[in-house]
Amino acid sequence: MSTPLTITKEQARRFHLTHHALLPPRKLKGKEGIMDYVQRMGCIQYDTINVVGRNADLVLNARVQNYKPELLASLLYEDRLLWDGFDKVQSIYATTDWPHFSRRREAMNLRVQELEKAGSEEMAARVIQAIKERGPLSSIDIEDDTKLNWTWGTETRAVRASMEVLYSQGVLGVHSKVNTRRIYDLIDKLVPKKILSAPDPHKSIEAYHDWHVLRRIGGLGLAHPGAGERWLGILNGKSKERQAATGRLLANKKVVAVNVDGLPKQTFYMRAVDIPTMEKVKRKSRSKARAAFIAPLDNAMWDRDMLRSIYDFDYTWEVYKPAKIREYGYYVLPVLYGENFVARVDPKFERKTRELWLNNWWWEKGVKPDDAVEAALTECVEAFGRYLGAEAIKLGEKLKRKKGMNWLKAVV
Repeated sequence: MSTPLTITKEQARRFHLTHHALLPPRKLKGKEGIMDYVQRMGCIQYDTINVVGRNADLVLNARVQNYKPELLASLLYEDRLLWDGFDKVQSIYATTDWPHFSRRREAMNLRVQELEKAGSEEMAARVIQAIKERGPLSSIDIEDDTKLNWTWGTETRAVRASMEVLYSQGVLGVHSKVNTRRIYDLIDKLVPKKILSAPDPHKSIEAYHDWHVLRRIGGLGLAHPGAGERWLGILNGKSKERQAATGRLLANKKVVAVNVDGLPKQTFYMRAVDIPTMEKVKRKSRSKARAAFIAPLDNAMWDRDMLRSIYDFDYTWEVYKPAKIREYGYYVLPVLYGENFVARVDPKFERKTRELWLNNWWWEKGVKPDDAVEAALTECVEAFGRYLGAEAIKLGEKLKRKKGMNWLKAVV
């Protein structure tokens, strides 16, 4: 087994940000850049909440020059190069990865049993027949008000539950979306036959675990083996199985161990294919620092413990906290400048008036913005407004009263 690499915290930050295409931000270009990034990460997380764009769009906006959500929608629903699926959680990944998730689709047969218990197994056949006859449909396009108890004990229409089951089994796929509403079609109308007919690449559950753990390490860049949400979605991949897979990957030299100065007893792992990136950031001179607003569920944010230990940045997504106990706000975004998180912003986009509101801003402890920081942040805010199609940028009352924010006047 090879000797672990030892790096400084600064090198860890530079590798992490370079791996995640954030050093500098917004350097990728067009659809090709999006595809390269998604394939490197394995997946990007999808979330329906839309305050200043949905999570996947925020992820890509921080990395792709002049990004617009239409680019992602086109890759998903026109080119079909990307797929609405399930990886870490609900995620977007390359359509060519379809065969790797064969075991997950098979495991979803358990959800059929839920339909059977609810007496709605006939609805699935009815849904398939309706789509065959009428083409792509959403749940509201099939008239039937039969309801059943479903996920988390909530009640839902049997039509919707049946479509979700058929989707999770790979019988249906997402043809398109109207906002968050899925419109489904038969899978063979959406995925090339060559991909659909490909066998499971993994001959055993251990081989599958090796693949998915390696994939997730790539999605993190530097991966700590301890438990956490960052490991969600690996089928039957609890701590014991995950550690066994990591051991095999080490033995096969597909991953390397990494120690960070000042963090005793915290071994990280990185893919062997990423060693050239590590070597590059060790010797590369610094370029002009730029700024970006980072999505709350960005891949770079998946390991909050690592963010605390390497960046000294403690971030909690407070969207599910009651308002009275939130420290910052409902949908507060981290603000990255150069190699550090320097602030947090509370934004909101008003679609009717096309106004981007910056409701509040908090500098991180010890940050003293100079002209270079303010110039980079000004460019960042302007780029964020263009991504949203904002016709005006407004400051909330709390932000107006804060000292040291005169630089924002240039963009208001």
